[in-house]
Amino acid sequence: MTHREILEALSGLMLVLFVAMISSTIVSTALPRILGELNGTQTQYTWVVTATLLAATATTPIWGRLADMFSKKLLVQIAIGIFVVGSLLAGFAQDSGQLIAARAVQGIGVGGLQALVQIVIAAMISPRERGRYNGYLGAVMAVATITGPLLGGIIVDTSWLGWRWCFFIGVPIAVLAFALLQWTLHIAVPARTKQKIDYLGASLIAVGVSVLLIWVSFVGNNFDWMSWQSAAFVLPGVAILAAAVQVEKRAEHPVVPLDIVKQRTPALAIIASLAVGMAMFGGSVFLGQYFQIGRGYTPTEAGLLTIPMMAGVMIATTVTGQLVTRTGKVKAYIVAGTVVLVGGFLGLGFIDHQTPLWQLGLGMLLVGAGVGMTMQNLVLAVQNTASLRDLGAATGAVTFFRSLGGTIGVSVLGAVLATRVQSNITEHLAAAGMPAGKSSGGGSLNLSALPEAVQAIVRAAYGDATGHIFLISAGIGVVGLIAALLLPSIVLRTSLDLPEQAATTPAAKPEPVLAGRSGRD
Repeated sequence: MTHREILEALSGLMLVLFVAMISSTIVSTALPRILGELNGTQTQYTWVVTATLLAATATTPIWGRLADMFSKKLLVQIAIGIFVVGSLLAGFAQDSGQLIAARAVQGIGVGGLQALVQIVIAAMISPRERGRYNGYLGAVMAVATITGPLLGGIIVDTSWLGWRWCFFIGVPIAVLAFALLQWTLHIAVPARTKQKIDYLGASLIAVGVSVLLIWVSFVGNNFDWMSWQSAAFVLPGVAILAAAVQVEKRAEHPVVPLDIVKQRTPALAIIASLAVGMAMFGGSVFLGQYFQIGRGYTPTEAGLLTIPMMAGVMIATTVTGQLVTRTGKVKAYIVAGTVVLVGGFLGLGFIDHQTPLWQLGLGMLLVGAGVGMTMQNLVLAVQNTASLRDLGAATGAVTFFRSLGGTIGVSVLGAVLATRVQSNITEHLAAAGMPAGKSSGGGSLNLSALPEAVQAIVRAAYGDATGHIFLISAGIGVVGLIAALLLPSIVLRTSLDLPEQAATTPAAKPEPVLAGRSGRD
């Protein structure tokens, strides 16, 4: 493809990525208001986020393998359709349970979009040149993460709109992206093969991960870590995942290609992605709640206050993308990014409900810069080791583990936050001579229904507890740093396929298409 054709295709892909990213970020500042109006609890707050991440995580490897077998363009459009259905269901939800279920449907589409966009780009552009275009995508991701919280805040603060439009607003954007891709995305269709999807392995992975994540979301709050309930979740979950590994070993075309995953570079990149995903998603998702419940800001103000983190993502991704293309190396930027990420979380680890905003802004800027320097480059490191025929599965694998890390991070840190908040509220109520009953506010996020004195205690409890989860995020980030340091020196190839595969890969076959578009998807 020429540079112009690549840019035309990227226009639709960037819009797809924008709508996928904004679906998560737009609710970050709106969730306290949404769950408050639906009389939701802290556990349900966490699950509104976790449901999307869990569905995206469980389906990402399947999307990746499908991309190696069928039209990537068609798969992207199918994912857009699923996303639209999930968005409409979420917008019409009448209670927290319906909202969580709708977000799970939305997550299936989001998982496809996030994985397929990277797969399509990798099928068009060599790893060496991809850093330059990843910078463009990083800028789009940053814009989505900057405008999402702000837009979500404005929507819930506008009386004639209401929180339901946080979900409805993505529908016209998705429809526009669908139409744009139809006219701009023209890539070769892979030659038909007799590959079969490993449905058994995919099902075992999805079930095993789901069981463990459900356990993580309830442990520490509904039952103890060392209890028979924990054993009832953990033992079956681990056994199912062990069975999945055995199935994947014997599968002719596994959903998660173990021969790629067990190589040094992909293995370490996946570990780093897992840690960075846990730290980034797990820590940042609660910032909107901190600003609104812990500090008393409106959703719009909370969106504005998160701009430093998103600005860090945008600047770091754009700059490092250009440098990667110029030098052909990525390890130095991954290592530097994990160092900056850990430093940012350490800075946020000591905040409370009275921390100066400049200190918060500096910590968020560092976290954003760390994410911008690591996320796309870790995917690039894995794609650089994969042949063109396994590109979808390899990209799906690293995206799967990154999403898995984010899901685990949100679940674990959400459970820790809920437990610590309840403990703080009980302690402060006792010190104030108030009974710690149903009026304590530990379970509900609807603060307007609480007495004014109790509201102040609940806000202080949330503000003081949030710093603790950032310290945990910093510890998780250290694991990513160690994995990054152990990475070998990576030189990105300039060819689209591995040199040894290029000579043996069958030529792409044209599909019958309308309007004279032959030989291209």
